[in-house]
Amino acid sequence: MKQTQHSESWQALPWKQFQKTLFRLQHRVWKAIQANDKRRAKNLQKLILRSKCAIFMAIRQVTQLNQGKQTAGVDGRTALEGTERFQLAKQLEEHTFDWAHQKLREIPIPKKDGTLRVLKVPTIADRAWQCLVKYAMEPAHEATFHPHSYGFRPGRGCRDAQKHLFQKLCHHGKQKTVLEVDIEKCFDRIDHGHILSAAICPQAVKVGLLRCLKAGTSLGYPDQGTPQGGVISPLLANIALEGVETVGRYKASNGRTIDSYIRYADDMVFVLPKGIEPESVLSQLERHLAPLKLNVSQAKTRITSSTNGFDFLGWHFRVMPKGKLRITPSKGNYRAFRKKVKDIIISSNISVPRKVERLAPLVSGWRNYHKYCYMSGSNFSASALRLAFVRRLRTGTSLTRHERKKAVEAAFLTVGYKQNGHVKVKGTKTPFDGDINYWSQRKSKHYQGLRANLLKKQGHKCWRCKLSFIDNEPIHLHHIDANHSNHSYSNCAMVHESCHDYIHMNANVEAR
Repeated sequence: MKQTQHSESWQALPWKQFQKTLFRLQHRVWKAIQANDKRRAKNLQKLILRSKCAIFMAIRQVTQLNQGKQTAGVDGRTALEGTERFQLAKQLEEHTFDWAHQKLREIPIPKKDGTLRVLKVPTIADRAWQCLVKYAMEPAHEATFHPHSYGFRPGRGCRDAQKHLFQKLCHHGKQKTVLEVDIEKCFDRIDHGHILSAAICPQAVKVGLLRCLKAGTSLGYPDQGTPQGGVISPLLANIALEGVETVGRYKASNGRTIDSYIRYADDMVFVLPKGIEPESVLSQLERHLAPLKLNVSQAKTRITSSTNGFDFLGWHFRVMPKGKLRITPSKGNYRAFRKKVKDIIISSNISVPRKVERLAPLVSGWRNYHKYCYMSGSNFSASALRLAFVRRLRTGTSLTRHERKKAVEAAFLTVGYKQNGHVKVKGTKTPFDGDINYWSQRKSKHYQGLRANLLKKQGHKCWRCKLSFIDNEPIHLHHIDANHSNHSYSNCAMVHESCHDYIHMNANVEAR
């Protein structure tokens, strides 16, 4: 009973006010760096790090919202309950500026080329500390990051990089050369000294970051690497790689300086016009990466004509003979998707409803990712997968024709396509700039049909907490009467994932 009371106390905290207060402080940090006032920015960062609202928000993020909340560190603890969350909040409040980072749990993950990538998972407490530090550091660096960097940044994503490449290649694309670059073991080899010298944060936090980095170092590389699996690792990698945009710049015919690169984390491409030698750009890049103790992967670096095509972020970009750019899912991406679907279809120990339950998000997720591609060929291939599923239902089940049809429709949901229809994020805009209308409406555009109409009806705000949808928290469709078959507008609402959880927790408590 005591545990339940603590859980209810956790739910009852003023999350709406916490979010507003944290955002206001982050906006002030962003403005201070915009004004080139680092001293003021660091003082504001200290306010965030001492703020109870930021501490509680960080704990909620890693224990309730993050997908990895059920993955344990070396201490075996996951998610945490109400009492444990309050205890962690007290620990963070007392030791934010002298945090002792624990060891990391190593999880090997197979890569496409047959090698292993080691995921290094911090404890849930260390993740909360990293998240708190990220709250303080991210707005400062978002004020300095280059607009052509899209990976692991708030308000930006793969589709923005896709659209940028489309804009680079749609004009005189046949005359351009593409340099594809991959940095060898980027996360494992970034120099600690470079990261810490570039980081905008109080000195005490840099000491904590060094402990965090040291906990994830590989044998033989004591001063290199940022652990994959840490909450703050992607931000640190972006901080280290900032400045790559100076490589490959060239003068256009009108005298303007043009950036040739597009970067998503450690993957990047340079789109070069006629007259710019890719070998020269590659040499510039290698010289830039040398102080970071990073190397270009020779095996994954390619120089190709835009008319031959190239792969980036799961898409294949190719300028056709008549000059039109075509973007399709890459062969490797489609093969991986097809294998996952087939494994589910041919499985003999999974029931039909369970197969449909697994296939629906897999298929719709893949098709949604590629919704701004040319999909006619992929549609034909998807038809082959549907046919394989129908055959399996015919031979392996006693379903009627109508039941088979319903199962196929549920498993292979229809997704609309609009080639190159994505609207890229504007220039250097960031969610920390305070333009709430822009960011809430932009997030709403990721949805279609019922969900899109509900978001518009709600003014792009959560039905429960009335806050705008401006952060990275997922948005859920809530059925007010708990009947998931009733999709009427009066019965449905769009809510934050955490708000959705709270609604159902309270409903379960009332039911008891």
